[in-house]
Amino acid sequence: MGTEELDCVAISINEKLGSLSPLSSDRCIFKVPNQVRVVNEKAYAPEIIAIGPYHRGKDHLKAMEEHKIRYLQRFLRRSHQNSVLGIVQAIRALEETARNCYSEPVSLTQDEFVEMMVVDGCFIVEFSYRCVETADPEDPIFQTNQIQSRLMLDLLLVENQLPFFVLIKLFHMITGQENSIIKLLLKVFKFLLPGRGYNPKHEYTSEQIGQIRHLLELIHDNWQPLPTRMESYLNMRENVKRSFPRCAIELQEAGIKFKKVEEQNLFDISFRNGVMRIPTLTIRDETECIMRNLIAYEQLIPRSSPIYVTDYMIFMDSLINSEKDVELLCHKGIIENWLGDDKAVAILCNKIGDNVFCDRALYAEIQYSVNMHCNKRWNVWMAKLRHNYFHSPWALISVLAAIILLFLTFSQTLYSVFSYYK
Repeated sequence: MGTEELDCVAISINEKLGSLSPLSSDRCIFKVPNQVRVVNEKAYAPEIIAIGPYHRGKDHLKAMEEHKIRYLQRFLRRSHQNSVLGIVQAIRALEETARNCYSEPVSLTQDEFVEMMVVDGCFIVEFSYRCVETADPEDPIFQTNQIQSRLMLDLLLVENQLPFFVLIKLFHMITGQENSIIKLLLKVFKFLLPGRGYNPKHEYTSEQIGQIRHLLELIHDNWQPLPTRMESYLNMRENVKRSFPRCAIELQEAGIKFKKVEEQNLFDISFRNGVMRIPTLTIRDETECIMRNLIAYEQLIPRSSPIYVTDYMIFMDSLINSEKDVELLCHKGIIENWLGDDKAVAILCNKIGDNVFCDRALYAEIQYSVNMHCNKRWNVWMAKLRHNYFHSPWALISVLAAIILLFLTFSQTLYSVFSYYK
């Protein structure tokens, strides 16, 4: 290899080194990692609307572009703006900061990027207001629940986000009350979640609102375990964790009872005196999509941040190995299955934790207590007895017959002994 070729290689490498731009600490809107995406690609792709640059221009999403302009027109009326110029200038001042929020390079020019932020942002704001107002019969988005629900789901996808400060700026053009913005967005989107979460009682401060990075993060941070469970979770994160050795059917055979918890936080699972209490998890068509995107979001945030949705779904996966486990949990009211197919629910739960990192800390003390219960000699013996003999009426009859025969034999022996000494 000659000196000239070495020089060419050095020149090429130096050019690449010189073209590197510093990594921005503002990056908060990511693409889903491929190892997570491949398990179910459809869960992360919008079906109706593209928000932001990642899915912009895709053919099946172009039909919504005209609706975005209509919503922009209605936003202008709502905010009493005579022209779009004021909105464009306000968002243009945020262009560089907003562009840095995306982890992937955005090839749009400055003007194209600003236009996208204005059109997409005004759509989200106007759509949110229209969700809580009397439905407009002329608006095709609200003519069917299916379109409205799917659109809302698209707005919560990891890859379909706008920087939250863009939405804040647009909301301010309608009202200057920051907490009313939070309340409106939570009211609109939280019903998609498959159970109740802990809803903080405090009002957001301006500083806290400024720390929200996008809409999905807002929903995630307002749907979380109770403070006591979160405290336990954070304390247990550094300890060694173990998953359940048995599924729901086997735990039942080991003497553990399952009981539905009424009107409680979804994450508020407990285990005491051989009874596992679990709030109801409602599984609808959109549940897998929203849970997968919340889990994907947790995989992309800093390691120090809590990933309790992932832990919760891994916990439910440990209880479910087959449709028989789903059938048991449905019978107990712990799972509300709107899919109608127990096998589909089992597959959902078994695959949702594939290729994701999990602390297994949210229910660490429950897992330990369950393992201790199952390892007790009496419980192990009862589990084997139930599994081997009590699984069918004929097996149960055989066991009862053997017990009766043993009792009669024992009674006859005692009678003979007493008769002899008498």
